[in-house]
Amino acid sequence: MDNKHYLQSSSEADGSNHNSGTSLVIKWISLSPLSYLRAGSTKLKVVSFLFGLTLSFFIVASYILTWDKTGILITPAPSPLRPSLDMRSLLRNILFKLDYTPRRVPDEREVIGSDPELFSAIPQRFLPQVKNPCWLAEYLSEPGADPYRRNLFTLRSKSFKTVCDNMRTSFQGHLHHRDGKVYRLRCLPYFYIIGQPKCGTTDLFHRLRLHGEIKFTTMKEPHWWTRKRFGYIRFKDGLKARFPLEDYLDLFDMAAHRIQEHMLANSSTENSEVQFITGEASASTMWDNQAWSYLHGDKEEAEPLLLAQDFIHTVQPNAKIIIMLRDPVERLYSDYLYFKVANKSMEDFHQKVIDSLQLFQACLLNSTLRYCVYNTDLSNAMPVRLNLGMYVVFLLDWFTVFQKDQILILPLEEYAANLGATIQKVFEFLNVGSLSEQAAAAVTRRPMSNARRAADRRLGPMLNATRALLRDFHRPFNSKLARLLDHKAFLWTDV
Repeated sequence: MDNKHYLQSSSEADGSNHNSGTSLVIKWISLSPLSYLRAGSTKLKVVSFLFGLTLSFFIVASYILTWDKTGILITPAPSPLRPSLDMRSLLRNILFKLDYTPRRVPDEREVIGSDPELFSAIPQRFLPQVKNPCWLAEYLSEPGADPYRRNLFTLRSKSFKTVCDNMRTSFQGHLHHRDGKVYRLRCLPYFYIIGQPKCGTTDLFHRLRLHGEIKFTTMKEPHWWTRKRFGYIRFKDGLKARFPLEDYLDLFDMAAHRIQEHMLANSSTENSEVQFITGEASASTMWDNQAWSYLHGDKEEAEPLLLAQDFIHTVQPNAKIIIMLRDPVERLYSDYLYFKVANKSMEDFHQKVIDSLQLFQACLLNSTLRYCVYNTDLSNAMPVRLNLGMYVVFLLDWFTVFQKDQILILPLEEYAANLGATIQKVFEFLNVGSLSEQAAAAVTRRPMSNARRAADRRLGPMLNATRALLRDFHRPFNSKLARLLDHKAFLWTDV
């Protein structure tokens, strides 16, 4: 990527810029049990940690050694090694630790210095005559070379490989020649749908594609900012080849070609901005910063220093962010049904919820709430993804770098109950034109995407006992979220 150059417009753009920076050694905590033990300064902390570690070990071991698939208890029998869940104590601890000091926002130089290659490839300003963030990058490959032959996304997506096959035939015609050099139009997303999983992001993605001014990549969830740029696809598979920025930008070439065609058509018209925009919808972007713990696990910091939003904001200070949230109780059950492959049952889900609550309770004994929400070891140990429903913790971190008017937050329940009005709200947020009555009807008539599978529907709802536990657990987080957003819908009391 060092041999790439870009052509920068002499006109002032929309303020999307960053300063040059110096390199920085990022400090990061090792999330392994040994570093956690070193962090304790008193015997009490050591004893508490060993208790929590022993509790975690026996919870995980119980799935292998003592699981009774036919007769799981609603409340597991207490024992010295696996005590009953103390919800009252857990909730007191959550309420005590939920009001915490906001994180220290890293200096822009720290962010740039942590990945200088990324920021050297993206210009400080984008083309002013284009609404979407785009620029002209010098194209240095040999004439006639296949521009997509090394793209790693083509190995993961058949649909994107097909798109590349089609774009390859017209690629040379989209190159721009100037002063003896060759350039190609490069674009980043104008907006990001960042989460949460099982909250309707897939359905929103497909409906927005029906608007003529919105040109999505064919791949809904590239997970580039959170995983693939670090070399992770699935963390359990370990470190793989890193997906370079060039591969990520290729995802938006189809939109770039369309934008370029309209740039040429509007070249004779003064002050005419090309209105086409593109976006992506990786549901991991809001919450997933696990890659940093794997890559910087030898550092001594208690909580994550750099998050995905720090990089997105440094590259695109004016980016628009869309978040869909759902009752966290129902989200967790839907997540369990979707990602668990076999032996699903209401009883199994209940037990996994109890085990996850116990693990979270053990973490809170000597750690901050934010640490426990982001902790990779804890997240991997919990049999259900309980932390993904603690929306307010993640959202507070996004608000440290993006303004509130840059983030649109939609409750899934309102989206489902009043689809037409909610979609119109999204269009207004993105500043795209209104649809005709016929086009608007097509958007709302489209069948729901990613609905619950028939086999999962036959399992029925979760147990009332499970729902009561989760409702109590999430209530403090929901209350803080509703106050933050000044919207009672996020209390989820009427669900």
